Amino acid sequence: MRKLFFLGVIIIGLVMPVFAQEIAEENKSDFFYINVPIEKVYMHQKGYVVQYRAGTIQRNTVYIPIEWFREAGGKAQLINLPSGKSWPYLTVFTKGGQFNHLRLYIKGVTHETWGSIPSNANIDDRFEVEEIKLEF
Repeated sequence: MRKLFFLGVIIIGLVMPVFAQEIAEENKSDFFYINVPIEKVYMHQKGYVVQYRAGTIQRNTVYIPIEWFREAGGKAQLINLPSGKSWPYLTVFTKGGQFNHLRLYIKGVTHETWGSIPSNANIDDRFEVEEIKLEF
C-alpha cells in the first residue's frame, strides 16, 4: 500500500510541472509596458508635450493629442497623482510590439514638472500622430 502511495506521489510530481507550464503559457500576455520619469509637461491646445528622461543625461519629447484623452478606453488616460513623494511619469503600453495606449501620471499644475510653451511656438502639426514611440 505504501509503495502505491509513493508511486502515486512520484507520478503526480512528474506530471504537475507539465500542467504548470501549460497554464503559464495560457496566461502569457502580449502587452508590454515601459515607465519613464517626466522632466517637464506642457499643456497646449492640441494636447500635452511631455519631456521624459532617456538615460542619465538625455531628454526626449513626445506629443500626445488631446483627443486621445477624450474617449473612454481611448489611447490615453490622464491620472492625477496624490500629494507625496511620487514623481510624475509616463507609461506606454505596447501589444505585439505595436503602440496600444498610454497613461500620463501627473501632479497638480503647481508642481515643478509643469512648464509653459511660448505663445509664438508653432507646434500644432506635431500632435498629428497615430502612435507614441519612446526613444532612448
